[in-house]
Amino acid sequence: MSHVPGPQWLKSSYSDSGGNNCVEVAPVRAGVAVRDSKRPANVFVTGRASFGALIESLRSGSLGTDR
Repeated sequence: MSHVPGPQWLKSSYSDSGGNNCVEVAPVRAGVAVRDSKRPANVFVTGRASFGALIESLRSGSLGTDR
């Protein structure tokens, strides 16, 4: 049986100095996998176009700042 490597997770540059408390993303065949570093077992996958649209919305501020 051969070993299949898992996704190569990338941490946000905004994570804390310990590398926790951040969003991690990884390119996968189906699109982009996203997880919270505090709960790495909870992963969702979205399409590349949808992920790109989310990033553009965040950059432009069009999602607002209300919480």
